[in-house]
Amino acid sequence: MASVFLYLLSLLLFPLFSSAQTYRNVTLGTSLSTNDKNPYWASPSGEFAFGFYPIQDVFVLAIWYEKIAVESIIWTANGGNTVESGSKIELTSDGVLSLSTPNGTQIWKAESMDSIGATSAAMLDTGNFVLSSDESAIKWASFDIPTDTIVPTQILNPQDKLSARLTQNDYSQGRFELILQGDGNLVLYQKARPMGDNYDGYWDTATTNGSQLIFNQSGYIYLSLGSGNTNRISLTPTTQVSPREFYHRATLDFDGVFRQYTYPKNSTGGRWRQSWSVSEYVPLNICTAFGGSALGSGVCGFNSYCKLDDNQRPQCNCPPGYTYLDSNNTFNGCKQDFLPQTCGTSDGFEMREILTTNWPTSDYGRFTSVTEDWCRQTCLDDCFCAAAVLGGGTCWLKKFPLSNGKTDATADKALIKVGKPQLVLNNRNNSCKKDRDNLILPGSILLGSSMLFNLLLISVICLAICGFRHKKQHQMRQDPPSISGMNLRSFTYKELEEATDKFKEQLGKGAFSTVYKGILESNPQSLVAVKRLESVVEGVEKEFRAEMSAIGRTNHKNLVQLLGFCDEGAHRLLVYEFMKMAPLQAFSSEIQDLIDDSFNVKISDFGLAKLLMSDQSRCTTDIRGTRGYVAPEWFKRMAITAKVDVYSFGIMLLEIICCRKNVERESWDENYEILSDWAYDCYVENKLHLLVENDEQAKNDGKMLERDLNLKLELETVGFDIALELLLVIEKLVYHLVNALSLRSRYLSNTF
Repeated sequence: MASVFLYLLSLLLFPLFSSAQTYRNVTLGTSLSTNDKNPYWASPSGEFAFGFYPIQDVFVLAIWYEKIAVESIIWTANGGNTVESGSKIELTSDGVLSLSTPNGTQIWKAESMDSIGATSAAMLDTGNFVLSSDESAIKWASFDIPTDTIVPTQILNPQDKLSARLTQNDYSQGRFELILQGDGNLVLYQKARPMGDNYDGYWDTATTNGSQLIFNQSGYIYLSLGSGNTNRISLTPTTQVSPREFYHRATLDFDGVFRQYTYPKNSTGGRWRQSWSVSEYVPLNICTAFGGSALGSGVCGFNSYCKLDDNQRPQCNCPPGYTYLDSNNTFNGCKQDFLPQTCGTSDGFEMREILTTNWPTSDYGRFTSVTEDWCRQTCLDDCFCAAAVLGGGTCWLKKFPLSNGKTDATADKALIKVGKPQLVLNNRNNSCKKDRDNLILPGSILLGSSMLFNLLLISVICLAICGFRHKKQHQMRQDPPSISGMNLRSFTYKELEEATDKFKEQLGKGAFSTVYKGILESNPQSLVAVKRLESVVEGVEKEFRAEMSAIGRTNHKNLVQLLGFCDEGAHRLLVYEFMKMAPLQAFSSEIQDLIDDSFNVKISDFGLAKLLMSDQSRCTTDIRGTRGYVAPEWFKRMAITAKVDVYSFGIMLLEIICCRKNVERESWDENYEILSDWAYDCYVENKLHLLVENDEQAKNDGKMLERDLNLKLELETVGFDIALELLLVIEKLVYHLVNALSLRSRYLSNTF
């Protein structure tokens, strides 16, 4: 009697002790993330944890036994739905426990049920996670909204319920529910998914005065029927292991069975197996528990049957001719592997036997005092019959889908209608033939439409390609490409054709090009010289780009200024400033050497040297230049420097002094054919007078002749003997060129 009194006193004092505790291990503003190293808040003893529990690559917000590796979850938030990595749980500044996704969207919350907000939270050693106020009053507790599990010290009050998870690893709400009803009856229900309505109960305590389902500190579970310690219905064996040595939990499992489990703590010293053991469960046989319910599929789903294994757990099986809907979830039911029977024929089907199996809630016909053959044939002939069950001379016809299947010792055998292997194929072929016949017309229409669509699509693609090419060509005509680093105007071919009046007035002709006089529409006061390359082959195009790149980057008083270019299709043209005076054709064989109206010599096509910057002195490339003026470095594959242009300029001066071309192939003497070679020979042999034998004035002024020829020879050999800077050489050239130009009138009068 004294022990009973002490037990009742402990129950009365426990809430007082609990309310006197201070729950402050989680303060306002504290949060957890799935990315944290330890994404949970532990109880003081470390036995329980609240936080993110990993399930493969996702997480569930839960409470679990921290010291147990498997099947340790006792509570889940957010309906048991998983969250992705990066989610966060936070006790906000206003006292709300908020679960949010990685993008900050709130998907679940827990808050105080009254106007006084929570100021802290705590994970208790009982497994209860609470929100509390400054007065340590509990404002919210996980024990008040259980999921599928209760633990010692937890109580279910009227209308409280446990909901089973969907599968072993899916914590969302499943198909079964345990509820303490308001009428005092503790009932297990099968639920309708997805709405969650309850079907008929499959187990209950048949009580009318149940007040609480209590899981006490000693590990016992009972339904209290009012006042008094003995007025109760126990759901636990009379002997139970101590919670000091074992963890306890009671779970409504996904198969609809309410089981109490124990797990040995480390303090047991290895005397017990480290796994959850079942100490009690209800109902005792879940397979036969649904016999009185006409709704729902039963524990194993439609078209399957339930059988207990050696551990008294349900095992779901498919009858012959059926396979699982989901091989990963055998509790989800089975499907036919054959086409359904068409009414009026039974040739393609046969009956298969299964012993002691029944689907008690699928009856639609019953016949007594009949034989097995009669029952078999009746089901075969009836297109609504999916199976027949024989027992005690009675035949029960079963409709599709079969529900609440189970092994049943009272049934002799079950006959399952399935398709014959060969005839099933024929039936499928016949069905497919009918389907093909029915699909001929719409298929033909669809095929024709598809072909027409494809033709239209091909046409559109072709038009688009042509349009794209035309647009590209048009853009090339309208917007010729530029060369990086050049400050030149880009002309269209039409603009230059109009500027030259269709290339009417020719100024001169060279090896690769012809020069025309032109007037630009944008500046009618200024004349231009338009140089057009005569043929477009690879070598000429390379010359064009080299000339445009080299001359366009150069600005020198003795160079003809390049104003722009045209690079359109097959047309390659350069636009120069116009030289009003005649070219030096009287003294030079090419039109690149020009004189402006101030008698300043200017050169076009001034070779590669003008391309080089101050920090560039050497390069190798293809031979470029006007025939007869090319320095020997080009032919010897030597490094090309600024000196090659100095050589070319020396050849030009030699032509002016000697009043002849640099190459005369019809010469009377082969030594006389190459001007530079002949001049060098005359210089070495001290016969400079031979170079100007037709010029009496030059022969009379021998000193000036010798000085000019020495300069010319210096220019020709500078590339081989000395490394003069280009700027210094040009300065010297200009000085001597003034002397050479003093002969201009005499040369012109002699030539013309």
